[in-house]
Amino acid sequence: MLIKVFEEKKDLGRAAAEQAASSIRSAIRESGRARIITATGAAQFEFLEALTETADIDWRRVEMFHLDEYIGLPMSHPASFRRFLQERLIQKTGIIHYHLLDGEADPSAAIRSTSEAISAAPIDIAFVGIGENGHLAFNDPPADFETEEPYLIVNLDEACRLQQVGEGWFKNISETPKQAISMSIRQILKAKEILAVVPDSRKAKAVKACLEGEINPMAPASILRRHENTTVYLDKNSAALLTQTTLTFV
Repeated sequence: MLIKVFEEKKDLGRAAAEQAASSIRSAIRESGRARIITATGAAQFEFLEALTETADIDWRRVEMFHLDEYIGLPMSHPASFRRFLQERLIQKTGIIHYHLLDGEADPSAAIRSTSEAISAAPIDIAFVGIGENGHLAFNDPPADFETEEPYLIVNLDEACRLQQVGEGWFKNISETPKQAISMSIRQILKAKEILAVVPDSRKAKAVKACLEGEINPMAPASILRRHENTTVYLDKNSAALLTQTTLTFV
């Protein structure tokens, strides 16, 4: 695992986007297409803005998969991750091959169809974040490190739901859904490359636990350390509790 630390999260976002764009272009050159997994949430704002502004990516040759989505939330809701991806990635790039998780109508059907699609070929690069409780996608602690199912229905813990309130997606915890569809841990780890974008001081404790603590299901994103090609992008605030010996300052 490579950990890069930036002074500001805008710098972090631009640098992460440069790496992401390079990997996407490389996959297209080598196999004619790039298959990617895309994260959502407030931590991804700067990264996705920079990525969608990057030139020379043939988005028609990109196939995108969705990390997670709330169950029972309409796409019209501001917190909908389908809406997030439509507004912040799909509409900006003109990408035409994408698989959005519909957790509103029939979550089981969405899981079946998207699981079949993602299993059809390897994933080139996965963009992920780390939650305030250490979650990876919506795999809250204790996360299931063993299931081979590509997607599953998960229960969201209180810390996860409070994070969504804190980011402004919901007015209070009573409005926040209690369940979601999430890509599984093992499916994320099948990606050839993983790029984790994790800015802000509110993530510092989780970053410390996941990057320097024990690898275990109570710190779900700690499993990223077992992937041979993972880069973690931090800003000075999210990296504040880490020891200097683990870091590469940029």
